Amino acid sequence: MILYSALVFAAVFASGTFLLLQRDLTRVVVGIILISNSAVFFIISAGLTRGVAPIHPLEGGSASDPLVQAMALTALVIGFGVAALLLAMVYQLYVSHRTVDAEEIADYEMRQAEALERAGGPEGEEVPAEEQDAEPREEAAREQSEAQ
Repeated sequence: MILYSALVFAAVFASGTFLLLQRDLTRVVVGIILISNSAVFFIISAGLTRGVAPIHPLEGGSASDPLVQAMALTALVIGFGVAALLLAMVYQLYVSHRTVDAEEIADYEMRQAEALERAGGPEGEEVPAEEQDAEPREEAAREQSEAQ
């Protein structure tokens, strides 16, 4: 039984790693989900013990450990949140670039950066004029009031 569960975890983890190395960002997200789920399954199988429910154990009997179940549930919820965030980010990339191929998105970003360099784009952050000159004007007004 232990060997069988180890082989299943290895297969799920290996397929998640394979998907993680793909160019398609949707497959990358699925790979992250598979790796996360294989880690959760490993935690659950490592904590499997025979015993009564930990709510109200019998006097002489052993109780199963509730910490493993709590950790697995927490990891599942966090994994679901991360998956939802990653899928939303992939969707936004698809809407803006019309592709989810990582190489095509990188090429597009490089072409855009080169076009900005050729056009002599802004070198730094643009600051509105009223914020840009606020401090020197305040200092000049303060010096005038002190001089009078």
